Amino acid sequence: MVRAIILVKSPKKLIAARLRKVSSITESFPTSGQFDAVAIIEVEQLIQIKEVANQIQKINGVERTETMVEVQ
Repeated sequence: MVRAIILVKSPKKLIAARLRKVSSITESFPTSGQFDAVAIIEVEQLIQIKEVANQIQKINGVERTETMVEVQ
């Protein structure tokens, strides 16, 4: 299992709730600061992280994302 955190920049108020609808996202919540929400994902293979990030970037209102992969 591979885990990653994806930071999301979006002016939309309910972006964290929209993120929860994306498969592989186990948790999401709004944040203050440079990014507006955090999505925590779990996938089987490293390549799947890119697929999830692409799905997030297609959500209406998402301006940009930044992905951090858990290192073990």
